[in-house]
Amino acid sequence: EVQLQASGGGLVQPGGSLRLSCAASGFTFSSYAVGWFRQAPGREREFVAAFNWRNKVTYYADSVKGRFTISRDNTKSTAFLQMSSLKPEDTAVYYCASSPYYSYSDLTSRIKYDYWGQGTQVTVSS
Repeated sequence: EVQLQASGGGLVQPGGSLRLSCAASGFTFSSYAVGWFRQAPGREREFVAAFNWRNKVTYYADSVKGRFTISRDNTKSTAFLQMSSLKPEDTAVYYCASSPYYSYSDLTSRIKYDYWGQGTQVTVSS
């Protein structure tokens, strides 16, 4: 059974940092791209970051570029999202997902992801 388990969310003050984890099982993790998406109340789920499995290229939404870093440890089938300089507008439920695709246009589209984790809440507030 394919599973993705996101964790690491919480309440943090503006300017703070959090590190999200996504533990995968049930498939060959190293052969899939991993993406992070987020969804704020009343808004659509939006792309945050992705790690291309084929040539190890990373992609970021403009809103998080320079503040967030996606990484992965294939030996542990785990992906990470290091978030720094957090802003109130980063508040959302964060989801990790896996994709067999590798292009920028595919990995920024949620419909190109086949498996999703349950989400972890990130709240940025003073």
